[in-house]
Amino acid sequence: MTITTTNNGNDVVALRVQQQNLEPKRSIGNGTGIEDLDDDGKPRRTGSTLTASAHIITVVIGSGVLSLPWCIAQLGWVVGPIALAIFAYITFYTSSLLADCYRYPDPSSGKRNYNYSEAVGTFLGQKMKMACGIIQYVNLFGYSVAYTITAVVSMVAIFKASCFNKRGSADTSCTISNLPFMIGFGICEVILSQIPNINELTLLSTIATLMSFTYSSIGVLLSINKIAKGNTGKTTLTGVEIGPEFSAADKIWSTFSAIGDIELAFSFSLVLIEIQDTMKGPAENKKMKVANLISVTTTTMFYALCGCLGYAAYGNDAPGNMISGVYDPMWLVVLANVCIVVHLVGAYQVFNQPLYATIESWSSKKWENSKFVNHDYSVSIPGFKNKKCHINMFKIVWRSCYVIVVTLLAMALPFFNDILAFLGATGYWPLTIYFPIAMYISRKKIKKYSLKWIALQSLSGFCLVCSIAAACGSVRGISKSLASNPFKAKN
Repeated sequence: MTITTTNNGNDVVALRVQQQNLEPKRSIGNGTGIEDLDDDGKPRRTGSTLTASAHIITVVIGSGVLSLPWCIAQLGWVVGPIALAIFAYITFYTSSLLADCYRYPDPSSGKRNYNYSEAVGTFLGQKMKMACGIIQYVNLFGYSVAYTITAVVSMVAIFKASCFNKRGSADTSCTISNLPFMIGFGICEVILSQIPNINELTLLSTIATLMSFTYSSIGVLLSINKIAKGNTGKTTLTGVEIGPEFSAADKIWSTFSAIGDIELAFSFSLVLIEIQDTMKGPAENKKMKVANLISVTTTTMFYALCGCLGYAAYGNDAPGNMISGVYDPMWLVVLANVCIVVHLVGAYQVFNQPLYATIESWSSKKWENSKFVNHDYSVSIPGFKNKKCHINMFKIVWRSCYVIVVTLLAMALPFFNDILAFLGATGYWPLTIYFPIAMYISRKKIKKYSLKWIALQSLSGFCLVCSIAAACGSVRGISKSLASNPFKAKN
């Protein structure tokens, strides 16, 4: 069900939509006072720098952090940490440029752009808006698939830990299919997907953020424990060494894939405008820049700890998922995997709410007279006096179908690292680099071939080359995984 609760009999204006004037505002009951509305006539936003930081950390620290020891293993002690630092700075810089594109023409008091593609359309035109929308929503769909795969890997690890504890680690009966766990995760997301919009996700996002810090810290502790015991793998300045079982071509392709994983680890721009649209005005851009700084600094510190300590512990044989396959101490590993699952449940929703809102806004305009699409049924909540929930049949059906499709695709492509690298490669450059820089050039009216224009275009070109290389590496990795074992997850 799509639910909005109300108190003391005072119903509120229906769901805030992302695109201005795409969906008529529906008022039920006594209405909303003018003091409860923002300058654009929508329900007053209450988000802060802290809540925005929580949303960003929720979507950033997730699948990416678990693969960082593997990334450092491919790149080595020299290139690995440098790559982390470079992409962290680039991401912070371009996200700050993007924060100034929320309003137009003045970044502090102009007309609002309610989502990323709308901002691109305002600054770069309708063709670019359409291209941005396709890239953004395909990537949101892809992240949903990746998060489903990651959550299931952790669920399987929890089951195996429990099984090993009862029967011993050599018991082959602990092997289990991923499919039941994927179905269970999908059912959970079908239910949570009925939360109306991103404004209602603050509690879930906060819990998910705490979970991300918890399992990242556990990953660091596990690495420190392994290092303290002296049971570490071999590390080198250049990473995995070329040998009989690892050719020069393999080295090149794995390096490309590692770059894609690092790009993914810093990809949050595709929901940045939507998060900024939850913030209380005025001057949301200044608050958002602080939130970006807090988020990027925090995540980079955790990334460096997880990646470098993980590589120091496991060496060149670092696994694709730093917690998967580790069972000592068992209780701590189980706790880490539980935190991963809880975090990804929340991150899944934060990523998909912009997609939900866009489709629902478009549908509301397309079928204005359809009761199935636009009518909300008011239902009293048993045990709660003067509280109601509003049920929309279209939202129930379409959101549920979306989660089902994501779950089915996750069953078909259970290849962790290569899926992550492909998502990072295809989404990072256009959404994190190209569009923010292009909008900044347009807003500041920077002259073509000026020194600043050349510097910005050089930055964009560098990231484009990295993304193309990462995409090639990830496609090769997916092809090899499908050819060797199409039904076994790569943990």
